Amino acid sequence: MTRHHSPPADAAPPTAVRSRPDLPPPGLPPEDRPPRDLPRLLPAGGRPGHGRLRELDLLRFLAAVAVVLYHFTGFDGGGAWPEPARELFPGLGAVTSYGYLGVDLFFVISGFVILLSAWGRGPGEFGISRLVRLMPAYWFSVLLGAAVYAVFRMGHGVPGLIVPNLTMLQGGLDVRNVDAVYWTLWVELHFYVLVAVLAGIGITYRSCLIFMAAWMFGGLYANQADNELLQVMLLPTWSPYFIGGMALYMIYRFGPTLLLWGYVAVSWLLALHWGAWRARTVWEESNEIVVSAAVTGIFALMSLIALGKLRWIRWRGLTVLGALTYPLYLVHSQLALPLVDALYPAAGRWGTLAVTVAASLLLSYAVYRLVEGPAARWMKVRLRASLEPMRAAAKPAASLARHEALGGPGGPGLHGDGPRDRPPADPPRP
Repeated sequence: MTRHHSPPADAAPPTAVRSRPDLPPPGLPPEDRPPRDLPRLLPAGGRPGHGRLRELDLLRFLAAVAVVLYHFTGFDGGGAWPEPARELFPGLGAVTSYGYLGVDLFFVISGFVILLSAWGRGPGEFGISRLVRLMPAYWFSVLLGAAVYAVFRMGHGVPGLIVPNLTMLQGGLDVRNVDAVYWTLWVELHFYVLVAVLAGIGITYRSCLIFMAAWMFGGLYANQADNELLQVMLLPTWSPYFIGGMALYMIYRFGPTLLLWGYVAVSWLLALHWGAWRARTVWEESNEIVVSAAVTGIFALMSLIALGKLRWIRWRGLTVLGALTYPLYLVHSQLALPLVDALYPAAGRWGTLAVTVAASLLLSYAVYRLVEGPAARWMKVRLRASLEPMRAAAKPAASLARHEALGGPGGPGLHGDGPRDRPPADPPRP
């Protein structure tokens, strides 16, 4: 049976103004609205007076640190060190060898944050938000791999791999990653494509419930039938993390219900199954009980965030740490190759480790300030401008639809009388 793992909405009409962004847009059919008796914990898009969920920033940073320590001290294979890292740090490595589960946490957070980001957006705006968020730091990372190979003859940044890796689509081309961590980005891209389809249909309470159920059962059917194409598309070994994160975001946005907790519970149970399966088949020295406890902890922490129990975490510095997460994840392995080679054994294992981690954090901050910010601003303006011809073409049809609806059974807004790709008035920040 093929397993796909990798090794070690509806927007409000343009003229409508809603003072409560957590409420559904006016004119939705009853079946697309959340139940009226749902308690609403918080306005959608964040806590009152706070633009970010800083508790999520903290969790994301901790997930990245777990992966970094796994690669530097817990990895039982070839890496930056001349021998397996776990043998150099046997005591610490016994703990950090489970740092690969930071990826599991990343995927649950992604389900939560991506639905938050996509709500109220059409597929065009959603796609732009993902491109400007992912690509600048990623391109820098690929070019860093090319530079490390060109100067030090280390890593996999050979010229023949650079061009396909710059697309971030090398997973679909069966081309080797310049950096091993890129496999998770290909998994994320599967999720983004599915969410873009959902955004095209219209993101509502009802459509999300249908989407999550269809994805979950579609993956199970693909697994049972051993259908490789559907397994590649639906990623049944990872989908429970994304689905669980989506359900937790809906709890955060609309309040807890038995049905939403049911989605979370089933996702957790499926994640336990696949986490134990990976412990047996990919990370063969992992203890299934420890892995199950870690996966349970991930869902428990995210549940606390969904219920607003960690709102007391408000340190502003967490916003910067959250911003460092993605570049840190991307650059640490490539940077470590020449650093460890230059410092070890002269600086000792601990000294080399400290310098390498510090250098990774510094480079991540530089990428955040000097690459991601400027590139994102440049890209966003031009990508949004590229949607204008589509919006202009949609305006006559939308205007005609509004005139035809006057006095009719549908009425303005029932079917969406403005282009879906119009950005929300105050889009939430992921």
